[in-house]
Amino acid sequence: MRIRSTMAILAASAVGLAVAACDVTTEPKSTVTEANVFNDTQSYEAFLAKLYAGLTVTGQQGPNGNSDFSRLDEGFSHYGRQLWQLQELPTDEAVLGWGDAGIPEMITMGWASSNQFVQMMYSRVFYQVSLTNEFLRATSDEKLEERGQSSLRDELAPMRAEARFLRAFSYWHGIDLWGNIPLVTEDFELGATPPDQSDRATIYQYVVDELNDIRNDLPAVGAGEYGRVDQGAVAMLLAKLYLNASVYIGADQSSLALSEVERVIGGGYSLATDYQLNFMADNRNSPEIIWAVAQDGDQTRTWGGLTFLIHAAVGGNMNAGDFGIDGGWWGIRVLPEFVAQFPGGAASPDGRALFFTDGQNLEVANISNFNDGYAGTKFTNVSSLGVPGVNPTFPDTDFPVFRLADAYLMYAEAHLRGGGGTAATAVGYVNELLERAYGDPSANITAGELTLDFILDERARELWWEGHRRTDLIRYGLFTSGDYVWSWKGGSQAGVGVADRFNLYPLPASELLANPNLTQNPGY
Repeated sequence: MRIRSTMAILAASAVGLAVAACDVTTEPKSTVTEANVFNDTQSYEAFLAKLYAGLTVTGQQGPNGNSDFSRLDEGFSHYGRQLWQLQELPTDEAVLGWGDAGIPEMITMGWASSNQFVQMMYSRVFYQVSLTNEFLRATSDEKLEERGQSSLRDELAPMRAEARFLRAFSYWHGIDLWGNIPLVTEDFELGATPPDQSDRATIYQYVVDELNDIRNDLPAVGAGEYGRVDQGAVAMLLAKLYLNASVYIGADQSSLALSEVERVIGGGYSLATDYQLNFMADNRNSPEIIWAVAQDGDQTRTWGGLTFLIHAAVGGNMNAGDFGIDGGWWGIRVLPEFVAQFPGGAASPDGRALFFTDGQNLEVANISNFNDGYAGTKFTNVSSLGVPGVNPTFPDTDFPVFRLADAYLMYAEAHLRGGGGTAATAVGYVNELLERAYGDPSANITAGELTLDFILDERARELWWEGHRRTDLIRYGLFTSGDYVWSWKGGSQAGVGVADRFNLYPLPASELLANPNLTQNPGY
């Protein structure tokens, strides 16, 4: 199965599925029946493609049409776009100047349980869970035997492992964003009463157990087909869980995090020679991308994903053609506190300081004014050879979910938190990133300079706009704290601390009405 090509036929395949909102108690509806669909391995591959496509497209007729959800503009309903907004907009890395209901509150940390973007992300998480559960039901030993297809069991085992990974991936987002949520698997009785709410620790352990259980059913680290998960993606997701265990379950599991990133680092990946190669139209060729959500200007079109990230970051005096697109959306910029992370600001010799400053103000006095705040030029629809993507509206650029650079930084942090390893190894990994960023060893650090604060700042410089910042700041105790503030945090241009309840998003009001078994997060 090739993810890119398979997505082009989703609307006509066995995956024409839909569920109502995020109701995980109802079987997804389809215009076809299993009797005439699940007749060979390829039909199951088409269903699996829909699970991957749930992270990329928003309906059956991309970029829009026959939407998975009808209550919100289809572009706004994109999984990755919603995740990016919830992970980046409340932090020091981004500001979005649009006035759509719900966006300003994301920036100023003033959201409530009625926020449409919080609601849509919750729906996306459980839509993915619903589809995955249905795939696992459709590929169970009992179903295969019922269809006389028991001989396919071994062929389907890796696909089932991929599906379980994708479900674990969404449940990770669920506990990271909301904490206590329902845990519903393929064994849940369809049509039953609403599911109970599970606590964060229970789901955390479930996800960890799932990932360890499926590991050996997936290709070895670095051996998977591009766009599909392998043991490298498993190790990265486990490392993310373990590194944040102090937040999720109140326990330090840094040693487990370090062990997982060692699997990745020893798996044959290498840093791209140029940082920007990871964010260009041909970034599928980067040797450091462990897993990416694939996008294609011809076959995988969406108003979310990189279409959003690239177009929304262009405006003002910027020439859209320089970024391989047909126009800017005048939306996303960076905040001055993020620019200050780089020595010398926008003029920093650090090659990751990718800012457009012509006609732009450093300070963000007016959130809605695109010219307030430097523009970020990290992502582009131009290849490493300077060739624009095949479509100027819908980029070819893939979103890098996990990169080797992140594994290097997680190793260093896990070491500093007492997880083992050596200072020399950690410093070596960090210096590899710095030498790539500066083009020489001039910014290299010593063991004495390797601190947790340095790693947090280095994560900002290396991983900005890749959807990690909120989680990182929470792990460091700085997301809501008044110890570190940035422009518009708490609704003030100078920035102020906010209540600790904002470390979690509220469960959507619509879900509380639909499921009486849910209890709202404290403070909402």
